[in-house]
Amino acid sequence: MNPIWNPLLVALLTVFVSLPASAEVAAAEAKRLGADLTPIGGERAGNAEGTIPEWTGGITTVPPDYDPGASHPDPFAQDPVLFTIDASNWEQHASHLTEGQKALLLAHPETWRMPVYRTRRSASYPSWVYEAVAANATQAQVIMEGKGGVEYASVSSPFPIPKSGVEVIWNHNLRWRGVYVRRANGLAAVTRRGKYQVVLSAQEIGFPYGSQRDTPFKRKYPNIMFAVKSKVVEPALLAGNGSLGIETINQTHDPRKVWSYSQSLRRVVRNPFVAYDFPSANSDNLRTVDDVQLFLGPPDRFEWKLLGKREIYIPYNAYRINSNAISAKDILLTHHINPDLSRYELHRVWVVEGLLKNDEKHVYSRRVFYVDEDSWQIAAADLYDLDGKLWRVAEAHAINFYEVPVLWSTLEVFNDLKARRYLVSGLDNENTPPIFGETTDPRGFSPNALSYYVR
Repeated sequence: MNPIWNPLLVALLTVFVSLPASAEVAAAEAKRLGADLTPIGGERAGNAEGTIPEWTGGITTVPPDYDPGASHPDPFAQDPVLFTIDASNWEQHASHLTEGQKALLLAHPETWRMPVYRTRRSASYPSWVYEAVAANATQAQVIMEGKGGVEYASVSSPFPIPKSGVEVIWNHNLRWRGVYVRRANGLAAVTRRGKYQVVLSAQEIGFPYGSQRDTPFKRKYPNIMFAVKSKVVEPALLAGNGSLGIETINQTHDPRKVWSYSQSLRRVVRNPFVAYDFPSANSDNLRTVDDVQLFLGPPDRFEWKLLGKREIYIPYNAYRINSNAISAKDILLTHHINPDLSRYELHRVWVVEGLLKNDEKHVYSRRVFYVDEDSWQIAAADLYDLDGKLWRVAEAHAINFYEVPVLWSTLEVFNDLKARRYLVSGLDNENTPPIFGETTDPRGFSPNALSYYVR
């Protein structure tokens, strides 16, 4: 039984409302998907000014110069910079900027700028993902009790036509990112003087929720959003350390589980609490655990408000910064990433504000997320301290991994305005690009498997 409803409440409501009629309304609205809305809920049409084009399917064919296993060629490499936003002209573009973007431009007036390119609505997904989203639209429900969760949904975002802020958060958490991926992940916490050490990890991520078929992986983990197994490759001081995380969908009855392996202990241990504002590993306290992917985990400590849509310049089609023709030293400058490698485009985003509940604790009092309508990925985040001052500014630089296809971040950047430092996650330019698969062995995501993985 849905925990939101109890028998008495249902009995009272049926006196006044026909529940099947309500379902018919939802079904009628869901028919907009694939019509005036894209199959995952974005507005298909462009904007009135013509600066945002119509969505015509995204990238539907692999570029002819793509070599499987190699870096992704930029399908829009010939696009010129339309204009550049910097500290001298940001006010002319203020209506299309986040508060965090404005703060970064003012914090680094001599060096930071935002090159703006033609908008390419390149996000695309397999047809069966679209079918799953359409099915979710008429049946998915938010679980509000405890840590929260979602039920009656599968594969991808549950609420393509959202009615509340928390539904958008779950759309981001449960957005489709494939079924299985192996990848390298480089993390660099850059000091005020521009010094850094890249912590390189090898990762395997399984998404049983995202599987189309009833695989052994999905049967074994029916409540798992994803499982990630990671081991540090370099530097030598940390090499051999590893972790295993199991992220659940309904976290009220089955919360997140995390194990770690330490070379000094030479055994796997269960970590009792790795969530919310706990500092994420190897981040120099520049990112919390629930900052990963700009937000990750249960949303229960905040009250979420859907503020509507805006047209914002967000990082998009970041193939230049994804290229294996460059290295970490080309990306990481003293105060911020290299702006010449970035690409900003005007896109419509859902704006969601989270306010810390009075009876909850967190290092953030307020979070504002800007969620791409074509992917449900949080593209930018403004994070405020307990005094209500803007503290951290995060952005996800995304590309379409067109061999799948799936739109996903290739680089995540966290700028700390207080510490005057920044953190970058996703550095893989000098390593093999992510390798996507259609299934995986569930035995690979157990504590015992972790101990073998790190050796």
